[in-house]
Amino acid sequence: MRQGPSLPRQADFLPCSFGFRPERSQHDALQVLIDESWSGRRWALETDVANCFEAIPHSELMSAIEERISDRHVLKLLRAMLRAGVMQDGAVHRDVTGTPQGGVVSPVLANVYLHRLDRQWAQRGKGVLVRFADDLVVMCHSKREAEDALRALTAILAEMGLELKPAKTRIVHLREGGEELDFLGFHHRRVRGERGYRHLRFLARWPSREAMQRARDRIREITAQRRLLQPVEVIVQDLNNYLRGLANYFRYGNSRLHFTKIRTYALKRLALFMANATNGRWASAGWSCTTARPTRWG
Repeated sequence: MRQGPSLPRQADFLPCSFGFRPERSQHDALQVLIDESWSGRRWALETDVANCFEAIPHSELMSAIEERISDRHVLKLLRAMLRAGVMQDGAVHRDVTGTPQGGVVSPVLANVYLHRLDRQWAQRGKGVLVRFADDLVVMCHSKREAEDALRALTAILAEMGLELKPAKTRIVHLREGGEELDFLGFHHRRVRGERGYRHLRFLARWPSREAMQRARDRIREITAQRRLLQPVEVIVQDLNNYLRGLANYFRYGNSRLHFTKIRTYALKRLALFMANATNGRWASAGWSCTTARPTRWG
């Protein structure tokens, strides 16, 4: 049986693209930063595409798709999806830019369009580009190379009808005691090794300040007073599931101290929840911080 068209084949994407691709992950993208820093590229251009999912021109997006797909039925379906619009204030609004909001195909369509950026970068760019969807880092050997990379990136995106987000765009020198870089939830800083490895300097990483705040916010949601009528076992299970997922993502790098902070915070929130749930009688109800504590990290 003849198979339907794919959108697009994995072989079409370039190695600098990591987002929304099978067998490629955030950790693969993050490892490139470590490797390139170790090889001497310690100037980084950090940025992302402004309003990427809302700003992609429909006509240019369809042109990029038509480079790979000729099936008119598939193309007709995609055009219909792009023209569907969104409901606002009881009325349907249709734009000529943007991918379908909330649709599972939206990240794939954005990746197809940003593939044009990757191809142009291979010809005109400076440094090593690492792109996860619309988040970008370029690793460079010097400040001048990073400035050249910024100019090239700005020009390429302008040709595509896109632009960089000024508030998220900066050039960072990754040196000991110097600036730092946030990418995909990790904070990166060049540090000196400890104890017998003081002669070594490397790019360390741990959860960023924003990632830590999101974790605390999520733990507060799980242990919120509005859930007091639910069994404590359910709350503990939800908390364990969240912490397990968080630990699986951030276990790469130098995150032990941050794990301890989050686990301590989770235990405090859980103890407060249990006290409220049992009117302060949670110990006599057969629960303790030992039996109800969330899963151990690391």
